[in-house]
Amino acid sequence: MTYIAWPTIQPDQFLPIFLYASFVLVFGALYAALITAGKMGFYRNLTLPLGYVMWGAQAWCLYALSELIQANAFTYKVLAITMIAYLFVPHLYFQLIDQSEKRHHEEESHESA
Repeated sequence: MTYIAWPTIQPDQFLPIFLYASFVLVFGALYAALITAGKMGFYRNLTLPLGYVMWGAQAWCLYALSELIQANAFTYKVLAITMIAYLFVPHLYFQLIDQSEKRHHEEESHESA
């Protein structure tokens, strides 16, 4: 049987851990909302850069959280890959939507001809 020893979290560290974890969620939601608003055309010059700032804040809070919970090297790698994926997934999503709309409009134009 394998025993995994987790580092103990001190009681005075609970509040910072809770706050950083909450900020990861808040900044992630703001990033998704701002990128979505920018891709939909609402204040594109403002919302896209602000969305990337929110992503940076989320990445920093996730790093600070992983430091507080004393994450190991594997966990750092998983979190880094996750944050990079979270940066590109909304762009991929909107690219797929644009391609499907173009294909749909092309099919409609061929059917009406």
